[in-house]
Formats: sequence, structure tokens, C-alpha cells
Amino acid sequence: MQTFRLTLEYDGSRFSGWQEQINARTVQGELKQAAQDLFRTDLELQGAGRTDAGVHAVGQVAHLKIRGKAPALAASEILRELNDRLPASIAVLEVTEAPPRFHARHDAKSRAYFYQISTRKAALSKRFVWWVKDPLDVPRMQQAAALITGRHDFVAFRAADPSKPGESTIVVVESAEVSVDDNLIVFRIEASHFIWKMVRRLTGTLVKVGRGEVSVEEFRDLLNGKKNPKLDIAAWTAPASGLFLEGVRY
Repeated sequence: MQTFRLTLEYDGSRFSGWQEQINARTVQGELKQAAQDLFRTDLELQGAGRTDAGVHAVGQVAHLKIRGKAPALAASEILRELNDRLPASIAVLEVTEAPPRFHARHDAKSRAYFYQISTRKAALSKRFVWWVKDPLDVPRMQQAAALITGRHDFVAFRAADPSKPGESTIVVVESAEVSVDDNLIVFRIEASHFIWKMVRRLTGTLVKVGRGEVSVEEFRDLLNGKKNPKLDIAAWTAPASGLFLEGVRY
């Protein structure tokens, strides 16, 4: 069996997420189809992060395990051949040989995401940002974001995942920050793992902090697992358009 590590980027706008589905177009499905067309044998392909519908990636990692008889191709040839077979919205950036037991998801130590909030209407990049028209108090957002680092119970920011009943809501966040880049407010976060919709709900709540509708103290309480019935966090879930999987650390 040959094992390869793939790094790729994709525009998730027209995909129903990463995870392969029977009746939907997904990134994993497109990549697996391209690999099967190339090798014409049994193979396994899994990614490090299961991005949701409409979410993008600039540093997704996947493993490709090829079983049975298949063309003996160098990593550079696999890179070229897969890109020739993939749609324009998916690009394989790097292919390297990996140990036989390498697993893109299980071996990952952390994953990093960033979310782009645009402070103006964007004609060319609208698929990759969330345009927030209201003025935002960035220093307040930065103050709140600094509280996210560490071990917290994110139950207030969790969406129930039917595929993971009883999932723990405890997450160790290695870093979190809000920065400004011209007309963009960027929220970055790196953690051991993420529960469903956690980043988008954190982003939506940070925007509420920036608008002055949620205090930094209320945000702190939410991070301590204290649900506030007056705060409708689910309704504040940021749209998928601004979210990117930035990279995976091993």
C-alpha cells in the first residue's frame, strides 16, 4: 500500500462541505473521483477537517492510501494528474510520500481557522467575506477574543451534531485573536479540535460584542459554559462564506 499526504485549497461556495455524500457535490467526493480515475484501484481518502457547506480552505490536509495494483507515480506526477482532473475550484498544492500509518485526521495535533469580516461592500471577494454594515468596536472584540485561549466549555456555542451524540463540549484553544487588515476584520483561532459550528458562532458573538450588544463580561460567562437565555447565539451564527480552514499542525 502506498500512502501520500496531500495539501489542498478550495473555494467551498458551490460544495456541500468536505464530507463525501451520496446525493451532493462535495470536495472529498471530487478529489476521490479524480484519484480513482487516475489509479483505477481501491483507495482511501480522508481529510483532516470536515468543513461545512460553503466553507473554504487554504491548507486542508488529506491522506491518500492506494491499495492493489496501481500505476507507480512520483509525488510530482500525482500532483499534476490530480489537478488536471479536478474542477477549477479545487487545487492540490503539494503531494508528499507519507508513512503507511499516517492518518490526516487522527494524527493532527491542531487545526487553525480564520474568519474574514468585511467592513465595506466587496464586489470581487463577496464569496469569501461576511459584510457587516454596522460600525464595530475592534478593541472590544480583541478583548473578548483574548479570553478564548485556554480550556473552556463551549456548550453555549455548540450546534448538536447528529453524527456525534454525547460529544464533549470541552475544547483546548491554543490561540485566538482579532486583527485588522485594511477593510477586513480577521478572527483567527487554533485548537486541538472544534465542535460543530463553534467558530461561526464565536464569530457571530464577537460581532455582537463589537456592536455593543453583548458585554465582554457576558462573553466571558459564555466561555465558562454558562448559557444565557437572553442571548440567542444560534441565531447569530456567522455565514459560511467568510470561514477558511487555514492549516493543520502535526
